[in-house]
Amino acid sequence: MGGDADNVRYDPARGRVYVGYGEGALAVLSAAGERIGDVPVGGHPESFQLDGGKIYVNVPSRREVAVVDADKLKVTETWPVNDSSANFPMALDAARHRLFVATRRPQRLLVYDTVTGKLISNVEAGGDSDDIFYDVGRGRIYASFGEGSVFIYEQVDADHYRLAEKVPTAAGARTALFSPELGRLFVAAPSRGNHAAEVVVYQTGS
Repeated sequence: MGGDADNVRYDPARGRVYVGYGEGALAVLSAAGERIGDVPVGGHPESFQLDGGKIYVNVPSRREVAVVDADKLKVTETWPVNDSSANFPMALDAARHRLFVATRRPQRLLVYDTVTGKLISNVEAGGDSDDIFYDVGRGRIYASFGEGSVFIYEQVDADHYRLAEKVPTAAGARTALFSPELGRLFVAAPSRGNHAAEVVVYQTGS
């Protein structure tokens, strides 16, 4: 497969596994682990999301989102992050056709219309963004930042988003996992000085 394997996604509809790796490709594997092919994206792929017949891929080195045809296994279009850069985390609201991308420079949350590829919203974000999650049931977005915070955004409607709360965490606590079934957000805080490493659990709703 090559080095620097990173994000992994499973496509149950096609029985495939996608792995972002190396200097710029998605490896496509069967569920049995057989190599099907590669999709060059022009730079190391960071977070990516599956949306039916499309795959949206963050490519920070190119300051863009690559849109991959999941059947043809090729990039069909690219969406620029405009004046932003370091677009690492990504989340998807498939029902409303909205893609969420956080950038580190400047610190913003970008919202794209996945039908048109147009940028429709641009909201304040925190420093050192690493993970974003969309909570379908509550219409919220949770974003974890290494500066030591989790931002909670409310989806007013498909085109409008409001920063509702900034929750303090710990310096370097940028890696997170959201469980919609449990209604919990798990945030990993690294060891710093006399503070031992830990996983902090936040309740996202009753």
